[in-house]
Amino acid sequence: MKFSIRMTVLTASLLAASVQAQVTVKDAWVRATVPQQKATGAFMQLQAAKDSKLVAAASPVTPVVEVHEMVMQDNVMKMRQVSGIDLPAGKAVELKPGGYHVMLMDLKQPIKEGDVVPMTLVIESKDGKRESVELKASVRALGTGQQSTSAGGHKH
Repeated sequence: MKFSIRMTVLTASLLAASVQAQVTVKDAWVRATVPQQKATGAFMQLQAAKDSKLVAAASPVTPVVEVHEMVMQDNVMKMRQVSGIDLPAGKAVELKPGGYHVMLMDLKQPIKEGDVVPMTLVIESKDGKRESVELKASVRALGTGQQSTSAGGHKH
């Protein structure tokens, strides 16, 4: 009897976890910093099962994490904070240098190649429900771009 109750609870837990996993994260990485540098970017590919939006992020390496976009305006590249990034159902959205990214600011210490940066993404569904997605992003050397190429990325 105890075995079947445990299996039922385990099965229910697994089903709940799969229902909550509405967003997948691939190839998450953070650009390494140099001494005295207090900010860097995090990049990744996101894919949502349902129409959603990346609305916030957090990391224990810094008290300030923002969702940003780089745009060309009057022949000048400008970076600005955005309220969110749309994640259309079933479409890969690329957060990459020169486009959408997550900004880690007021860093407590340098971020070195080979480190791993834990992060939490906050995803909001169309009905306003929020989900947290935990991830660990590898740190890549300065000058390293995104090493994977993925078709079907979101373009602006």
